[in-house]
Amino acid sequence: MIRDPKDLKRYNASERANHWVVGMSFILLALSGLAFFHPAFFPLTQLFGGPVWTRILHPWVGVLMALAFLIIFVRFFRLNLMTRMDVEWLKKAKNMVDGNDHDMPEQGKYNGGQKALFWTLGVGMLLMTVSGLLMWRSMFHVDTQIVRVAVVVHAATAAVMIGLIFVHVYAAIWVKGTIRAMWYGTVTRAWAKQHHRGWYRQMTGK
Repeated sequence: MIRDPKDLKRYNASERANHWVVGMSFILLALSGLAFFHPAFFPLTQLFGGPVWTRILHPWVGVLMALAFLIIFVRFFRLNLMTRMDVEWLKKAKNMVDGNDHDMPEQGKYNGGQKALFWTLGVGMLLMTVSGLLMWRSMFHVDTQIVRVAVVVHAATAAVMIGLIFVHVYAAIWVKGTIRAMWYGTVTRAWAKQHHRGWYRQMTGK
């Protein structure tokens, strides 16, 4: 892709790598987790070398994703703190869905929807990590009743997380020019001005 040297830098290489580690780990965890969730998905274990290897790899990939997400959280939580303008943006989110984003409140680097997703995923990641550790019988010895509760929490949270990731991916595809930000690290000035006017002014001084 030919990029304009005037494009704005949105993410550096380290931030993009961090994001892709979380994303790829999530895909592996979703596939391996579904394999044990229902017999219909059990053939997915062949992607990991069979059921034994799937059972071995799943929790370790989970640790990788938890640590990678923790880095993302530390890096970006300040930028995702909710403001009054974000609340106003969420109230008008239907306009955005309908394709009318010209009258949306001015946003910084992230809009209200992105911030809400960030915090929801953060809570989900915490629940997944804690419940996953409680279920890791080869590493931790926890009361059976607690493990049973952890299994339910883990499965329910995983279902919500998978749904949220679908929303995340769909939104990235739907808003043209968004994916290149996480692929190349840059966005056009027109994209920034239309979708994140506050951040555009901060970056350009205009």
